[in-house]
Amino acid sequence: MVDTDPVPRGQRADARRNRDEILAVARDVLAEQGTQASLRDIARRAGVGLGTLYRHFPTRDALLETLLREGFDRLARLAETLRETHAPDEALARWLQALAAGAGAYRGLPSSLAAALGEPGSALGASCRALRDAGARLLLDAQERGLARQDVTGEDMFALVGAVASIAEPGGPFADRRDHLVRVLLDGLAPPAPPPPPACHA
Repeated sequence: MVDTDPVPRGQRADARRNRDEILAVARDVLAEQGTQASLRDIARRAGVGLGTLYRHFPTRDALLETLLREGFDRLARLAETLRETHAPDEALARWLQALAAGAGAYRGLPSSLAAALGEPGSALGASCRALRDAGARLLLDAQERGLARQDVTGEDMFALVGAVASIAEPGGPFADRRDHLVRVLLDGLAPPAPPPPPACHA
């Protein structure tokens, strides 16, 4: 195939290096400052101009989506694997624990994900919706087997996990309580116990 890209190869290599450096620095800066970290600070520490950062990542969501895409794709694949290898309730529990950990990767990430869901054109929103749909399929499997309450939707569940991840975000007072809070959430998703049989009177 003929290379029709007018940009010289050396410049393309420089652009790739800049992009990789921006992403490496962004991971560190977001770990320190959360998802509202200064993009100007990321560019400065990466040794590039702010315009260069915006050429690669025109919005904050685009930068976040690139950083998170691998983890999100892994979570989506995990949902499918769990559907094939575990009972529906166990699959749902394992996936929700993994989702809560992923959603709590950076301080402020749960709020960013919730905001992105409301933006149809957002790249991050598309990734969030794919995750939500993967979880909804697990929930439906459990509901069809009577292993989860019927009045909860995939959107409800995603919102609840986001709330847990937000409460237990890194550096917060409840960070070490995340797994416990997910277990409490799972208890809430369980179907209600059947009413006791009526008492027999002689």
